[in-house]
Amino acid sequence: MNDQPKRSTIYFDSALHAALRLKAAHANRSVSELVNDAVRASLAEDQEDLAAFEMRVSEPTISYEALLVDLKANDKL
Repeated sequence: MNDQPKRSTIYFDSALHAALRLKAAHANRSVSELVNDAVRASLAEDQEDLAAFEMRVSEPTISYEALLVDLKANDKL
């Protein structure tokens, strides 16, 4: 994989962009560093979610309607 940084154009809401620039200045980091860290964190969270789904694939499922019936039958609704 090529480790050279890639350029991309991202359009931010103006208030979000202002907040991001202030945070970058306050943290003495670039906007690119903050965005890269946020994207990495989001992708890592996705990976954790997929692993959790895989671990739970054999668990029994129940439909929403059946859940409501069960809750009502047990006086929880």
